[in-house]
Amino acid sequence: MKRIRKLFITAIITALCAQSAYSLEVYREKATASFYGADFHGKRTSNNEKYNMYAYTCANKELPFDTILKVTNLANGKTVQVRVNDRGPFVSGRTVDLSTQAAIDLEMTKAGLAAVKLEIVKRGPDTKLSRDTAASAKKIMANIEAKSSSQKTTSTRATAAGGKNVSGGKTASSGITASSKLADAEVPAGKIWDIQVASFSSKSNATEFAKKLSKEGFKSIVFQTTKAGVIRVVVSKVPGSSLNETRQKLRSLGHTDFIMRERKN
Repeated sequence: MKRIRKLFITAIITALCAQSAYSLEVYREKATASFYGADFHGKRTSNNEKYNMYAYTCANKELPFDTILKVTNLANGKTVQVRVNDRGPFVSGRTVDLSTQAAIDLEMTKAGLAAVKLEIVKRGPDTKLSRDTAASAKKIMANIEAKSSSQKTTSTRATAAGGKNVSGGKTASSGITASSKLADAEVPAGKIWDIQVASFSSKSNATEFAKKLSKEGFKSIVFQTTKAGVIRVVVSKVPGSSLNETRQKLRSLGHTDFIMRERKN
C-alpha cells in the first residue's frame, strides 16, 4: 500500500513538473546570446541596480524588468534562469546579454557567443521605467541598423565605382569590417585599422573602460560617438604589421568581442 501511495505521489509531482515546463512561454526558439562581465561590475544597470557579474541577470532590449528567462544553450543543453535588469545588447542580431556567472554555467565564455533558446518563466510588471527604457533601446537599435545599412550601401557603390571608399560622418573608419571571431588569416592586413573594443551609452562608463585599456598597455584610445548616442571605445590607428599582435593581446585580456574597421585616411 505504501509503495502504491509513493508511486502515486511521484506520478503527480512528475506531471506537475511536466505541465510547468510545457506552460513556459517561448520567447525565442533560437537567438544569439552574449555576456558582459568585470568591466561592468558595480556599474548601474538600466533599472538602477548595480550590475553583479556573479548574479543571474541579463540585459534585453524589450522585456519588462524582473522578467525571469530560462536560457538553454542549444549546443550542449545547459540551462540557467536569469532576471532582466538591464537594456541591451546594442548589436544587431543579438537578443540577450548574460551575466558572467550565467555564461559560465552555460559553458559559453570561451566562444563569447552562443545560440540559445529563450523561454519566459515569469513576466515582470509593466512599469513606466520598463516601457521608457525599452522605447529608448528600440530607437538606439533603429539608428544603429540604419547607419549600418547606409555604410554597406556606400561601400558597395564605391567598390562598383572603382574600389574607392568615401567615408562620411566624424570617424575615418570605413571599408572592411571584421569580427574578432575571424581567424587572423581571414582578415586582410590593411595599412591602418581601428579596433572597437566596447560600446557604451554612458560617457562615464566609456571613460572608465578606456582607463582600463590604457592600464593594460594599449595606446591611441579614442571615443567615437554614433548618431544614436552610442559611445565606442576604440584602439585607433593600429598598423597592419601590428594587427595580429594587438588582436592576440586583446583576446588574452578577455576582450574577445571586438570589431575591426580598416581606415581609409
